[in-house]
Amino acid sequence: VQLQASGGGLVQAGGSLRLSCAASEIIFSIIPMAWYRQAPGKQRELVASIASGDFTITNYADSVKGRFTISRDSSGNTVYLQMNSLKPEDTAVYYCNALYSPRPWGQGTLVTVSS
Repeated sequence: VQLQASGGGLVQAGGSLRLSCAASEIIFSIIPMAWYRQAPGKQRELVASIASGDFTITNYADSVKGRFTISRDSSGNTVYLQMNSLKPEDTAVYYCNALYSPRPWGQGTLVTVSS
């Protein structure tokens, strides 16, 4: 099982990044998926989720609502996170995984937002 997140980097506050997550198994295309993040010294937290059948069903943590957008490609096997108006507090390693019963975690992708 592989969940490969990419697209992270260093960006100034107010900037944007688009993260991508490619899943190696077809199962991920038919289950709800999510983006999580873990900031230094903090626990991993749920950032955004997207349903499997109806890709318009999404949910967001209050801290990113209105700034982040989660989406999936038509196959459902690639999940994206568009991040706008980034803040220093968004600095974290971002991971994608199943919303329910997460599988083994991939390496994630580091997002660093400078003030």
